[in-house]
Amino acid sequence: MRIDVLTLFPAMFSAYLDESILQRAQVAGLIAIGIHNIRDHAAGRHRVTDEPPFGGGGGMVLKPEPIFAAVEAVIGGASPGPRRILLSPQGRPLTQALAEELAGAAWLLLLCGRYEGVDERVRQHLVDDEISIGDYVLTGGELAALVLIDAVARHMPGVLGDEHAAARDSFAMGLLEGPHYTRPVSFRGWDVPAVLRSGHAGRIARWRREEALRRTWQRRPDLLLTAALDEDDRRFLMTVARETMEQEDERTQS
Repeated sequence: MRIDVLTLFPAMFSAYLDESILQRAQVAGLIAIGIHNIRDHAAGRHRVTDEPPFGGGGGMVLKPEPIFAAVEAVIGGASPGPRRILLSPQGRPLTQALAEELAGAAWLLLLCGRYEGVDERVRQHLVDDEISIGDYVLTGGELAALVLIDAVARHMPGVLGDEHAAARDSFAMGLLEGPHYTRPVSFRGWDVPAVLRSGHAGRIARWRREEALRRTWQRRPDLLLTAALDEDDRRFLMTVARETMEQEDERTQS
């Protein structure tokens, strides 16, 4: 996969992309990431990339000319071109399913907004999609671009050491992921659950499933509305519900 990022602040990316899993993926040739400075494509001696908005109001808006020029320089005459994505709080939410979908693309181009955003003509005539990483506003799209790159890369073959790891992540199966333990067996009086030390694959798998269900019930019950549940799952959730009600009654009485 090839990913090109257009930004006013290219230096923000190296610290993250040059470490750990993403760095190894690039060295292995699994993913090629290019960072491009929008300012290099601005006209004039001062290379101005932003102007006040028409109609007044606070802040500055990124001009269309340098953005169009930067995108056209990166794409050149390539056909088919990349999927062009604007990182924006107004975009559709980045989900695990969307990250997996994007991982199937051969080429992504990510545009990082700044200040009050980009000229509307960029939205209307240049990008294919807008993606948001949450219902909050950042000072720019750079952090959002890094989040998207990381989330997408995890779904690409060979990027993770365990090829099935992404399939066990939170949200991959419609549930939050359950707890993990490692050595030592006992730490400050807190022990690793015996089932995880039993060596019984079936019991371990069921324990992990039930703990994922429990955690989802406690923290993101909305996910259970669309998760694929079997009869064993439903019976376990009924048990969790009863336990929760009993605990609440005990707190009320104490």
